[in-house]
Amino acid sequence: MKKLRFLVSLTTRENDYQLEQAAAAQEASRKLGVELEILYADNDAITQSTQILKAVQAAPELRPDAIVFEPVGATSLPQVARTAVGAGIGWAVLNREAEYLTELRRTSRIPIFSISSDHKEIGKIQGQQFAALLPRGGSILYIQGPSENSAAKDRTAGMHSTLPPNIQVTALRGQWTEESAQKSISSWMRLNLAHKSGVDLVGAQNDAMAIGARKTFEGAANGDEREHWLRLPYTGVDGLPKTGQTWVRTGSLKATVIVPPNAGQAISTIAESIKTGTGVPERSYTVPTSFPPLEKLAR
Repeated sequence: MKKLRFLVSLTTRENDYQLEQAAAAQEASRKLGVELEILYADNDAITQSTQILKAVQAAPELRPDAIVFEPVGATSLPQVARTAVGAGIGWAVLNREAEYLTELRRTSRIPIFSISSDHKEIGKIQGQQFAALLPRGGSILYIQGPSENSAAKDRTAGMHSTLPPNIQVTALRGQWTEESAQKSISSWMRLNLAHKSGVDLVGAQNDAMAIGARKTFEGAANGDEREHWLRLPYTGVDGLPKTGQTWVRTGSLKATVIVPPNAGQAISTIAESIKTGTGVPERSYTVPTSFPPLEKLAR
């Protein structure tokens, strides 16, 4: 049997979770003896679509056997997916719902599926963390992902479902990167309202944005203002060992949500399906956990 070749398309190099996705994909590929190419879309959906289509439309001997991708934009590239599957290329979507998968699976026996973090559960855990850290209630500055991103929407919905009514939320937008959070916080601080609003906690939908917010406040010109902001608890999501978990242990973050990377799992699933001819479930989910555990956080 010929050596399998997979393409992994990720959103950006400027995000620790995406880099962990790449590392997980590389590790799985090494174990399975699979050739792997990893592309980054620089947070641009058109770039991502173009990169994947170029691989799909290459000469047959150069095409990948499967494509694993984490979508940048609001959609999971349904037209690109149909083109890939039509060319006999397996298709796996990471961390996003893709309704078209059911249709594609009816007409093809190649592996077509999604593996996602349970984003609503992630949001629920973060809401419980906010409640544990603010037992008397208060106000949160909450940095969300892009407005069109379903993961960001689900995390927000999950968070609100467990947030006590005595905690108020001011929401800002970021692009999953430190730099985007810094820009968002800087713009917010320039408003008079920013200095009049009492904030008791800064939460972000990933660790990179939480750290970006903290770095912005570290650079505040006013010493008293800087001291105030740095006394607040900061929380994020992703909880990778070398970043989020380390930031919690060193005190830069008060809490995070551990979200296991799933690119390696997707590669293993595809390789097993191709080699054995067995089917794969249409959707599966990883299980997030609070770090530290909620009971410890409440103490």
